[in-house]
Amino acid sequence: MTTWLITGCSSGLGKSFARAVLEAGFNAVVTARSVQALDEFVSQYPDRAVAAELDVTDKAQIESVVKLAEQRFGEIDVLLNNAGYGYRGAVEEGDDDEVAGLFATNFFGTVAMIKAVLPGMRARRSGTIVNLSSIAGRLAAPGSGYYSATKFAVEGMSDALRKELAPLGIRVIVVEPGAFRTDFAGRSLQQAKANIEDYAETAGPRRKENDTTDGTQQGDPERGARALINIVGSSNPPFRLLLGSDALRNARAELDAQVTELEAWKGVSVGTDFPDGNWKPAR
Repeated sequence: MTTWLITGCSSGLGKSFARAVLEAGFNAVVTARSVQALDEFVSQYPDRAVAAELDVTDKAQIESVVKLAEQRFGEIDVLLNNAGYGYRGAVEEGDDDEVAGLFATNFFGTVAMIKAVLPGMRARRSGTIVNLSSIAGRLAAPGSGYYSATKFAVEGMSDALRKELAPLGIRVIVVEPGAFRTDFAGRSLQQAKANIEDYAETAGPRRKENDTTDGTQQGDPERGARALINIVGSSNPPFRLLLGSDALRNARAELDAQVTELEAWKGVSVGTDFPDGNWKPAR
């Protein structure tokens, strides 16, 4: 039976992912910083759910959870890196320590989880790593520069990772949700303490006190979770999976804008080559 290890299961999409995995009949090691928030999974699925305390910035806890998963279920087939949080503020407003903490969770925590499960997956020559990114991993809105930076980092790392692991039979999927009706834009959202008036018209509307989107998002977490399970179970999953009509619309607009700009400036781009035509790509 397939075993999933899922981070950040106490609320939001992580909770929906955990519920959908267990409802589908799979084993799941569900984790959160507060293990008490996971009691419902263990009580409903005592034979297939294991709850564990996990802060993805704590490498000792990561090692312990991976060991627990392997002892209980034998192996980890799917790692779903979901743990993370949002951060709002203009780039100039960002606090250095807060931004470092954001990267520690959203990016380096994801990397640490991957490194912990890969020895087992490599030994079996099988496995799937699912990294939760965001539409913000393709484009950045004013006021979300640092959050987008963590997701751009996740996507860049994942792109290299999939090429490194494909010959070993291990798949990598990046999930890019749009706005889903979770508490991402509510309780769990953090923001910079500084509030510079010059950014009132750009980053300002996305500050928590000005953002009215919480609770009205179009994305359904339960539908998103079921879609992901189906994708992981398919024989030829995409590398990048957009979730939500808004994510699809925004990604298409961004790609179109990039192609337009590329074509407009291609003369400058190719004009920087040596004119003799003797250049050869490095091998």
